[in-house]
Amino acid sequence: MAKTPVSDPNPDAAWSVAEVHALLDLPFPELLHRAQTVHREYHDPTLMELATLLSIKTGGCPEDCAYCPQSVHHPTGVTATKVMTPEAVRQAVRQARAAGAQRFCMGAAWRAPTDRDVDKVADLVRVVKDEGLEACCTLGMLTAPQAQRLRDAGLDYYNHNLDTAPELYGHIITTRDYEDRLQTLQHVRQAGIRVCCGGIVGMGESRAGRAGLIAQLANLDPYPESVPINHLVKVPGTPLAAQPDLDPLEFVRTVAAARITMPRAKVRLSAGRRDMDDATQVLCFLAGANSIFYGDKLLVTGNADVDADQALLARLGMRTRQAAA
Repeated sequence: MAKTPVSDPNPDAAWSVAEVHALLDLPFPELLHRAQTVHREYHDPTLMELATLLSIKTGGCPEDCAYCPQSVHHPTGVTATKVMTPEAVRQAVRQARAAGAQRFCMGAAWRAPTDRDVDKVADLVRVVKDEGLEACCTLGMLTAPQAQRLRDAGLDYYNHNLDTAPELYGHIITTRDYEDRLQTLQHVRQAGIRVCCGGIVGMGESRAGRAGLIAQLANLDPYPESVPINHLVKVPGTPLAAQPDLDPLEFVRTVAAARITMPRAKVRLSAGRRDMDDATQVLCFLAGANSIFYGDKLLVTGNADVDADQALLARLGMRTRQAAA
């Protein structure tokens, strides 16, 4: 049986894959009770963080991630673009802030940016900070000096997902190793940037595979401050386009396990939320999700409607954390 987290005085305790699997196997009411109890210990259950994600450089990525429509290996029709200008990003940031976002995330389809690329992104980070929002980037693999340059520009978070459990990684991606991901996370930590790191569920993995992902995230030292839980978006042309649907309750179980094992983290509903009904999203909130990506698009795939998000949060009586003035 998994440990009972609320009785454990150490919120940073290590979790084995077997212990996480035992959590996922709990009766659903018991699992949600444990997750909600932990959530209330560390967070206000009525408060939701809103984040916006913008693709600042789309398509043309040399990686072969089986889920990604931006890979050059997959015939998805995504056209490669250049890095957006500071003026265009500033406009997007202002729109996001006006819509209530507190964090502005920028994604670029690179395997690993060049130093010149990083300099361009550093200028965009300064734009975000000038407009009073938290800044987050996902740019691929970074060197230690590149991470430091982004930190000097004011970057608050760096997103670099582990995607899946270590033993399943080679079935999803062959152009990089798991250790490559971990090394970039180390560079980000050493630069003093907070880590945003999660994974994708619904890629054909078993419950044991989801337990392996959550255990890997929870045992990072320290575990990420922000943990996006993505549901696979099945894009035509990608190898996973015909993947059978995951039971929505399995997704909720994964959110609950993330909350219990990483109690201080923001657990974010990320990709795939557009295809979730309101009931599934509410169960995710009860399971400990306290952050959502907000806006009409996530990189190149659709996202839930802003007005629908506002209406749902209002129906639930939930509040959002306000951006700095």
